[in-house]
Parts: sequence; structure tokens; C-alpha cells
Amino acid sequence: MNRMVDPGIIFYGTPDFAVPSLRILVENGYRVKAVVTAPDKPSGRGLHLRPSPVKEFAVNQGIPVLQPISMKDPGFMAELEELKPDLQIVVAFRKLPDPVWQLPVLGTFNLHASLLPEYRGAAPINWALINGEEETGLTTFFIDDKIDTGKVLLTKRIPIYFSDNAGDLHDRMMTEGAQLVLETIKGIIGGNLSPVEQGLIPGPGKPYRSAPKIFKEHCRVSWNKPCREVYNLIRGLSPYPAAFTDIVDSQGGRWSIKIFSGLIREEKTDKAAGTIESDGKTFLGVTTSDGWYFIRHIQLAGKKTLTIDSFLRGFPLSELMRFEG
Repeated sequence: MNRMVDPGIIFYGTPDFAVPSLRILVENGYRVKAVVTAPDKPSGRGLHLRPSPVKEFAVNQGIPVLQPISMKDPGFMAELEELKPDLQIVVAFRKLPDPVWQLPVLGTFNLHASLLPEYRGAAPINWALINGEEETGLTTFFIDDKIDTGKVLLTKRIPIYFSDNAGDLHDRMMTEGAQLVLETIKGIIGGNLSPVEQGLIPGPGKPYRSAPKIFKEHCRVSWNKPCREVYNLIRGLSPYPAAFTDIVDSQGGRWSIKIFSGLIREEKTDKAAGTIESDGKTFLGVTTSDGWYFIRHIQLAGKKTLTIDSFLRGFPLSELMRFEG
């Protein structure tokens, strides 16, 4: 059979997000010659080595797995050359060195969780929510020597609902992304795709936003901001890495907490940002610059995530407490 009709594929990916894209290749009979994924990592109390979700799936399917510590390892490059891939697919993986992505005759394409060139970077799902977007999307594009800048192959628009958190959006995009990967492969093999330079894509009429990696400083809640901004930050970081804040009292007590979900009420208030309103049993609201954020799911440092009523049963509030941030 012609290699271009039945190409040999190498798949690059590590987390859960990549598994449906690999699964859809297997289910549709494509020749996945190998999977490249991150090395096993220590996990749990015993620090036992744990394989990535992509490796677990590949092993169950009998697909050879490569786990280079360095993508520039000459031994790894020799393995790739011996496999002679016709096409490479990248989903949620690190940047590839030039000789790696340049290897296959049909090219190397990536699935990215935004409508490029909007939200280039490591955390497009989180930042779309944090910035209050009502729509995002998925893009497949040919990899080039920079990050997320290659020619666009296909896109799919994805609505963002006001009730979505990062986990909800991740799961929808994970499934839709696998379908887009499949459509892209068919288009490449059929020769009916016309890759488009990102610079030729009509812009939004404002500067493109980026999606840098999320660090701890991005996760602290600022209660003096509008409640919609607070709401978007918390849902954009839920369930991971999670927004955090501190409860403090006038005696120097301090309790670090993570917040996973809540509701907002926009109304004028003369109370200082971070002021607590609660009946001590069923609800806990915190003032923002223009209203209230009512916490639904919360976690004390080192404890389990709780509904707010369960939290209040074990954490007696006092009138001297407030939220800091």
C-alpha cells in the first residue's frame, strides 16, 4: 500500500488530554508506529514510578513507547530515523527540536486548545476562562521553529458557558480535539488542506492574548477586583491548580484556603473588600469591589475539598475574620 495513503505515524503526548486523540487513531486503523511520552514520574506516598496516561493507553494497545529524557539525545533521534515516520502528531507535549519535527515527509502537526494566533502558550484553556471569553476553539497547525506559530490546517470553535470551569472546558475540548485530529489526518492524506499563515488570519480588532504557564502568583484572589473577575479567576483555575486566598483575624491567625467554585451577586456595598458575610451554617459570602462572591466548594490547606456547609460545621467563623488579598 502507498505510504502516503496509509502513513506510518509517530504520536507525541503525555496527559489525559492527549489520550482521545491517540485512541481515535487506533480505532480508525491508522499505523501508529510508536508513541513518544514523558518519562515515568514518582507518585504517591511510596514515590513509585507512574507512567503517563498516554503511555498506559499505548502499552495496552501494544504500541512501542519511547521516553527520552532529552529530545536532543542522539540515540532517540536514531530511533526515530529507524522508524521512518511519514507523519507526526503532537498533542499536549513539549517543544520538539528542529530535526525531530522536520523528519517526516508529510510534516508534523500539533493540536492546540485555542483559535490561533489567539492564546499561544502553555495554558490556553485557563486563560480563556480567566479573561472571561465566551468562545474559544481548537487549532491544528504544522509545527515550525517557534512556539504555536506554524501554518494553520483546521480550526473548530468551542463555546464557553458561564458555568464552565477549566475542568469542564478541558473535557469538552479533549473530545472535540480528537475529532479535529482525525479530520486533519484525512485532509493531509487526501491533499485537500490549504495551510494558512497565521499572519493572514483576520484578527479580533485588538491585540492577541497569550497563554503563559500558570504560576502561583497568578492564583491568588484579589478581592478588591470586580466580582466577575474574581469568578472568572476561580473557575479558570478549577480544579487545578486552584485559586487561593487567606482568612485572617485581628489576633494574627491565618488560614490558607483554596476555592473551587461559587456564585456571584453584583450590587453596591459600602463594606471593605474581603469582608465576610455568613450565617455560620449554610453560606459564606466575600465582598469584592462591586458585589459578593458566595463560595460553594472550599479546601483548607492539607485538608479535603468540602461544600461550604460542611466547611462551616468544622471551621467556626468569628466577626474578626476577613479574607485577605
